[in-house]
This record gives sequence, structure tokens and C-alpha cells, in this order.
Amino acid sequence: MKTVLASRNAKKLKELRRILAEVAPSIELVGLDDVPEYPEAPETELTFAGNALLKAREAVRYTGLPAMADDSGITVDALNGMPGVFSARWSGRHGDDRANLELMLGQIGDVPDEHRGGAFVCAAAYVHPDGTELVALGEVRGRIIREPRGENGFGYDPVFVPEGHEVTTAELAPEVKDALSHRGRAFRDLAARLAEL
Repeated sequence: MKTVLASRNAKKLKELRRILAEVAPSIELVGLDDVPEYPEAPETELTFAGNALLKAREAVRYTGLPAMADDSGITVDALNGMPGVFSARWSGRHGDDRANLELMLGQIGDVPDEHRGGAFVCAAAYVHPDGTELVALGEVRGRIIREPRGENGFGYDPVFVPEGHEVTTAELAPEVKDALSHRGRAFRDLAARLAEL
């Protein structure tokens, strides 16, 4: 079943194709670069689930295909859960991973290690042209380290060490990261629920 992922992030598309291949091989996931261009609505919702649904609904509206979307980010305990839904544009420029990461690290620079907890959070949404809508949530708790490490991830991966690990999510092998990631958890749950329909 051809399904649009409402994203232009090639790394995210690759990651989700790996995850869905395991649990929902009948879904052929294509990105926004694979469908006719349409005006993308800004992420105006204040929750991950709200933004994921907004993006998936827009993709269905313009393509006529079933759509998946996610909104995800990092929540930092010392920042009262921020950057949260603003993770991708925390520095003021959408998608500037380095600037976002450096700003967040600077904001908690004087926070002691024992108070540098946080979580990666993801809301994954599925919207079908018939009006069916599903949302699944995934979360991984961990801690924020002081210096980036690793090349296998994107966004805040180089500074996030998941609970039970000593390496960052950017240092994990892709299959290990997929198994424990917030995005992996949310999309595996979403795919399992789709299989029940």
C-alpha cells in the first residue's frame, strides 16, 4: 500500500523504511520528494500529536494517498520539557541541527550531570483518505551529555545517552537504534494497530 511520509528528511525516511519493513512490509513508504509538491502547513500545534496529525492530514488532502507523519523532539528536564515541539527550530532556524544542539547545550551548561535528564518523544500519525486517523506515542528516557559523540544519528542524537546505555544514540548501530528509539517505538505501535484494521 503506497503511503506518503509527510517529510523531506531523507534520514528519517530511510529510518522509517527500515522499521516498517520489519512490522508492515505491505506499506510502500514514499517521501514528499516522491509526490507532486504542495504547500506545507506550518507546525502550529502545541503537542507532538497535534503536529503529526496536521502534517498527515495535509498530505492526504493534497495527494489523495494514505499518509503518515511524525512530530518528535527532545524534552529536557532542566528546561521544563523544552525544546519539545520546537526542537527542530530551537535556534530560530528550522532544521539547523548544529545550531539547535549548541543552543540547548549552552542553556544547560551549568546544570550538574545528575540533573541532565530528558527524553526523546515521538508522536506518529496515520491518516487515511476515508477519514481513519490513528496516533501512537513513543518515548525513550536518558541523559544529556556535555559534548557530541557519534556519526550515526541526526538532530540531538550525538548528545543523548538512553537509559541502560553508555553510548549516545548517534553511536548506536542503526538496527540497535531502531529497536529502542522513540520513533521506532511509535511507528511499530502504529504499524501494529494498522495491521488490526
